[in-house]
Amino acid sequence: MTGPAVPFREIVLKVHSRCDLACDHCYVYEHADQSWRTRPKTISDHVVSRTARRLAEHARTHALPSVTVILHGGEPLLAGPARLRRVCEEFTSALAGIAELDLRIHTNGLQLSPRYLDLFDEFDVKVGISLDGDRAANDRHRRYADGRSSHPLVLKAVELLRQDRYRHLDLGLLCTIDIANDPVAVLDALTGLEPPLIDFLLPHATWDEPPPRPDGSPTAYAEWLLTVFDRWQEQGRPVPVRLFSSVLSTLSGGPSLTESLGLAPTDLVVVETDGQLEQVDSLKSAYEGAAATGFDVFTHSFDEVAAHPGVRARQLGLAGVSETCRRCPVVRSCGGGLYTHRYRSPGGFDHPSVYCADLAALIRGIEDRTAAATESPAVRDPDELLAAQQDLTRTLLAALHDGLDGRGGEAWETAWALAETVPEQAAEAAAVLTTLTPLAGGAPVQEGRHGYGALGIAAGGDAHTLATALLRGFRRTKLRALAEVTDLYASDGSWDHRMPWREEREGPVPFSRLLSETYERVGLGLFAPRFLAGVPQALDMIEEAAETTVDGKQLLAVMRKEINGTHGTSGRNGCKTDVERAAMR
Repeated sequence: MTGPAVPFREIVLKVHSRCDLACDHCYVYEHADQSWRTRPKTISDHVVSRTARRLAEHARTHALPSVTVILHGGEPLLAGPARLRRVCEEFTSALAGIAELDLRIHTNGLQLSPRYLDLFDEFDVKVGISLDGDRAANDRHRRYADGRSSHPLVLKAVELLRQDRYRHLDLGLLCTIDIANDPVAVLDALTGLEPPLIDFLLPHATWDEPPPRPDGSPTAYAEWLLTVFDRWQEQGRPVPVRLFSSVLSTLSGGPSLTESLGLAPTDLVVVETDGQLEQVDSLKSAYEGAAATGFDVFTHSFDEVAAHPGVRARQLGLAGVSETCRRCPVVRSCGGGLYTHRYRSPGGFDHPSVYCADLAALIRGIEDRTAAATESPAVRDPDELLAAQQDLTRTLLAALHDGLDGRGGEAWETAWALAETVPEQAAEAAAVLTTLTPLAGGAPVQEGRHGYGALGIAAGGDAHTLATALLRGFRRTKLRALAEVTDLYASDGSWDHRMPWREEREGPVPFSRLLSETYERVGLGLFAPRFLAGVPQALDMIEEAAETTVDGKQLLAVMRKEINGTHGTSGRNGCKTDVERAAMR
């Protein structure tokens, strides 16, 4: 494992290790790791103080602008107002003048009262509440030990938090998915409470202990979530849903917004009630001791924990997922799934997620439902691209011809006439190019870097050479202009690709190079069919590449349309023979 360790920006502080509910899907009490039985019920003053000092030391060392401390359990409210006040005071004091402190608490809400919320208001502690939907859904798992419903008290807590004096503390609702529940009823119940955010979580599971699938469907969880997504769309997206927002973000080239998806490195550490430092809590679902590091706040710094092999394994991004995942086109969005969900014995965590098929179906389902609405119009509509850059006309090309004062002469006129054998490209170029600079030597084409419409072309050569240079240059400058207004790809350089038209010995290239050369060759191929050699294969490679965003796929569709029906096929599901024959002309 190479590279510096990622500093921790988020601390989960276990302030109480017991709970007042007996949820049968709880990873702390019902899964493989039972270390809670030996933990102190309540965190001590000594542990609180040492943790606060360790965090301040860590923040100062790494010049962190802010850190988040999440008060957790068990059920953290069981620690009582006095203990929670002590926690807030210690961390506020320790971080003063070093880093901004973001305090949060995650609770089942049963104990929530104005007494707690007044304390949280004093220290600006944000509050998240677990609620699995309507009463039927919530009571399927979240019950008291004697079987009583917890739903009425949770709703009371949510309503209390919605009061004007406390609403600014509301983080939103966390819902654990159970596919036995009605997805529409679950979403309606949650959105009806008007939370600032809804966070859906897949139930913790591994390959050794897979999630329930009553009908045996490998995509049952995706189907449940897509039904929720459709209802959410139908409602007009009234509340942000973190899982959906994350997928939409990554599809467009943005970052993941949740630990459970995406390739962002982990920056979280857990402090247990006895001061033990552990990895992410969900690992307790894998096996006994999976989250342990052997470190504690008394004798170890957070930097030592950050260097632990288990922590580093979740900071490697693409290199930290299985080989199967690295080859998958949706890995930028799913990130291999939550680390815990990859566990299988033997082999540990070097596997795809136990929800692999669900994640792929969910991501593709969301993409299919939203691509048309989320794509940038500049990809398909040259007028939109012009509006984002500069209005250009063919008249300025004539001005260039006149400005050459005879030095361009017949060759330039003939070159433009040749370019008009591909009328759509010629018309678009004529409406775009405002500045053509004859170059005395060097590369035949140099795209402008200061605007959509500037192009430098070598002055020498015959008319055919000039026409080719005009079209090549226009394609380059258009692709650059598109890249300035939208993301066509992400994570460039994370994968290598072979150019179908290049010799094997020339080696692989990053996605940006594959896309740019393919885009050029599509445009040139409509003028000189020899350039289409290898293009269908390249288009298929772009379609299957993990780097391609929603707008990148729209550009792919544009390229397929450009060559489809003109020289045979566009690639996918077509016969390449016609294209290859045309390329030989």
